[in-house]
Formats: sequence, structure tokens, C-alpha cells
Amino acid sequence: MITFPIDVMALLFPLLLSQSYWRGTLVNAGLTMAIFATGGLYQARRHVSFLDELPSIAGRLLASAAVVAIIAAERHSSVEYVGGFMRGVAISAGLVIVGRAFSRAFTIVVRKHRWVEHNAIIIGSGPVALELARLIRRYPRYGLRFVGCVDVVAQPDGSGLPLLGGLSDLEKLVRVLQCEVLVIADPDCPESVLMETLLLPHSSRCDLWEVPRLWGSRSLGGYPDHIGAIPIVRVGDISLTGPRWAVKRASDILFACVALIVLSPLLLLCAFATLLDGGPGIFFHQERVGRYGRPFKVVKFRSMRPVDETESQTNWSIAYDQRVGPIGRFMRRTSLDELPQLWNILRGDMSVVGPRPERPHFVEKFSAEYPRYAMRHRVPVGLTGLAQVSGLRGDTPISDRARFDNYYIENWSLWLDCKVVLRTIAEVFRARGR
Repeated sequence: MITFPIDVMALLFPLLLSQSYWRGTLVNAGLTMAIFATGGLYQARRHVSFLDELPSIAGRLLASAAVVAIIAAERHSSVEYVGGFMRGVAISAGLVIVGRAFSRAFTIVVRKHRWVEHNAIIIGSGPVALELARLIRRYPRYGLRFVGCVDVVAQPDGSGLPLLGGLSDLEKLVRVLQCEVLVIADPDCPESVLMETLLLPHSSRCDLWEVPRLWGSRSLGGYPDHIGAIPIVRVGDISLTGPRWAVKRASDILFACVALIVLSPLLLLCAFATLLDGGPGIFFHQERVGRYGRPFKVVKFRSMRPVDETESQTNWSIAYDQRVGPIGRFMRRTSLDELPQLWNILRGDMSVVGPRPERPHFVEKFSAEYPRYAMRHRVPVGLTGLAQVSGLRGDTPISDRARFDNYYIENWSLWLDCKVVLRTIAEVFRARGR
């Protein structure tokens, strides 16, 4: 909460000295903060150390300075101008390092005096959980207040840990104890059971940390985090909410508006072709299941006419149905029939990228057969999805689709959306639709 504002003030400090380089200063500030963010320098940590971060900070400051120096040299032939600008960049870089040292020292002092601490529940009751609880109690510098642990069997085991209840009690305990942090320490339960519990409303709002099951060797990449030399990793958000959802929704609206304008001639052509192929009624409306299991009406260009509503809702595939005309078949193979769903995206029923929407009959059927299928509905359904561009369309295993959809949700980023869209465009040109 304090690191980001301090970095902003440090990077913009040269503006107080001179307004001659204000454009370059703003570009340098934005680029540096973006590089810091991608490097994880604004993520929460339990073990706070300025010296641990210093190599990463220095390297990213040098990379940002090199980029802005090249841009400044290209835009201005004056060595004096570029030199003055780079002096400001050097001052701001030095202030960033000083500010980071101050913020880390301040954080440690605040934690040690317990002025700021977060209630934490440990999920597990074995030796690792016992040692972790002892360390959290003994060393307040990690910013946690241990309130108890939960495990599958809510029975005292003589370890001295306050066992608050079973895993099924976690949701209630998080709410009653105002818990903000959950630490997974090798609980005695299958992963599927643990995931179902963590995805409940109150549990999913907590920061989630995990002790890796295979630890004891040096981790690769970045700089590791730990509590008293017990390595821990922060588990990313397993639901798409908060600022991440705001960014995704804003990108969806922008994409849909631009696409509707740019593709309007193609939409008119598809509408006219549909009219020629099957007469009046160019749009097909069908009930699908969206975010949180709420139904909505999806809009598509009609490629055939079902006999009745029952057939529409329960017929799994019409890929080889003889009632699909040549134009309808072409539109399905190129996915042009799905372009009207851009309107669903603007309405908020759908997203550009997400799990593909399914009909209520099949959602009920698949949710009963595949435990993780219903978890797809944590986010809005999408015009395209990671599963679809990975070859999972038509008669492919539902379990594989659900796994790819949940992977997408739990690893979402704006770049992942861009990759899926680019791969979708490639699939359209290859005509690999249904």
C-alpha cells in the first residue's frame, strides 16, 4: 500500500526541478512501474527484505533508463537536452531505491510492534503446520496473527495446535474470526475437496499462501519467500474479481465496440447470406448458462431451424445435420455465426475470452459427472476460450475442457486474453469450426 505511492513520487520528482522534460519523465515513470509490476515488485511478501529486492530493482531501473535514453536520443539531436533529461532519470532512480529501503524498514517496524497484522488460519495439522504456527507466533515481522488451524478431521491430536474445526467449517471460521490470510500446510485431504472449500465466497476473498510439498531445494526464478526459512508461495487469485475484473471488463467493452464498427460490413453480409440460405429470421436465440449459473439468451446467426425447443436445448451437436445449408455450414466452420455475440459482450452477458457457454441441460449433466465443471462459472462465459483454441471443440472430453477453462481463470492476464484472441483469428482463417 505504501510502496507504489512512494515509487510514483520518486519517479515524478524531476518535475519539481524542471518542466522541460515532462513528457519523458511521465513516460519513464509509467514504464518503470510497469516493469516493476511485471517483475512482482508490488506483490505482497511475508519475508520483507530490501537487500533481497535490490538486484531486481536495480536491473529493472537500468532497463527502463536504457529504453527512455534510446527514445530521447532518437527524438532529440541535442546532447545537452538528452544529458539533462537523463540526469533527472538518474535522480529518480536513486530516490526509488532510497524510498524502497525506507518503505521496507517502515513495514518491518510496524509489523514488529503488531500495529498491523492479519488474522491467519493454517489449513493442516501435521508437523509442518505445527512449526509454521510456532514461527508465526514467535516472529511478528511476518505480519500474521495465528488464530488456529483446520483440517479434515476436527479432533485434537496432542500437537498443541488449536484445531478450530474441520475443513467444512473453514467458511464460517473465516467470517467469524475476520480472517484475511489462509496458509496451506499439507492438509490431509484430496486437492479437489480443498479447492471446493477455497472457492466458497468468504474463503476466496482471503490471501492464499502455500507451503510447497516438494521443498528443500533452491527454487528457480525470482527471489523466494519464506516464513522462518519454511518456503511459501503466494497462490494467485482463484477467482476473477476486484481490479483484475475491472480491467477485463473495460477491455471487453473496448474490443466489442471496435469490432462492431470494423466488422459491420461483414455482419451485414452474413445477415444477407443467412436470409438467402433459409428465409426470414436471421438471428437464433438460445438459453445458455453464464456467470454464477445465471441464464441468458445468446445471439447467433441462424444456420438451421430446430424442430422444437426441446431439440434445441438437448441436441449436443448439429455438425453433420442435413438441415444445415451450405452457407450455414460455411459460417459454422469459420465461426462467423457467432459474431452477433459481440452484442452479448456489450450487455455484460459474456466476455471476449472465457469458458464457452453451454445450455442448462448439459450444464446440469456435466456438473454432476465432472467435479470441476461448475467452477467454470466463476467468470463470465466467452466468445472464445483457451479450451477452444487448444483443439477442444465438438466431441472432445468435457473433463479436458473444464481443466483448460479453470486453468484460464486461475492464470488470467490481459496478455493471455490477447494470445487466445490471436489464436482464435488463426483458427477462423483455417476454418476449423464445427
